[in-house]
Amino acid sequence: MGEVRPSREEALSLLKRYNKNEALIKHALAVEAVMRHCARKRGLDEQTWGVIGLIHDLDYEQFPAQHCRKTEEILISQSWPAEYVRAVVSHGWGICTDVEPQSELEKVLYTVDELTGLVAATALVRPSRSVLDMEARSVKKKWKDKSFAAGVNRQVIAKGVEMLGLELGELIDDVIMGMRDVADEIGLKGTPEASG
Repeated sequence: MGEVRPSREEALSLLKRYNKNEALIKHALAVEAVMRHCARKRGLDEQTWGVIGLIHDLDYEQFPAQHCRKTEEILISQSWPAEYVRAVVSHGWGICTDVEPQSELEKVLYTVDELTGLVAATALVRPSRSVLDMEARSVKKKWKDKSFAAGVNRQVIAKGVEMLGLELGELIDDVIMGMRDVADEIGLKGTPEASG
């Protein structure tokens, strides 16, 4: 391929150059951690999956009306590999791009982007305010309540789960497990009873 793979440090530096909003940075870190978890589980390249997760919303703060397309421009100008660029653009499929997720990585990113929001919102209404003691069933209950975290696009999640051929509960488990790895950095460590 001949292309240089961007490091996590480069990705984080680029993310912080375009994003100052703490919530957006925490979302990027959450998606990165979930992508890494999902790559590990599949025996795939954790570094690539993680970097793509970290950078997926690069343009969202400064260029919301050009979401995904502006990231594509920025990454191409930085000579990022085509597969990274395509993956990032595909997470906006049906919303702001017509690039359909094809690879396993793209399908996972498309789905977990929204799902991390639902998991985070669920954690924040728990007494512990933590993902460390949360189970998938808590999130599934909130999934059914359409007024809860109404900004989370459940149709995207459902479509993604179907594309991946997984059960919703299994994917929620993956998201929780990934987010546990960075619970402190994303403000969801809380005060779980069983934390030791």
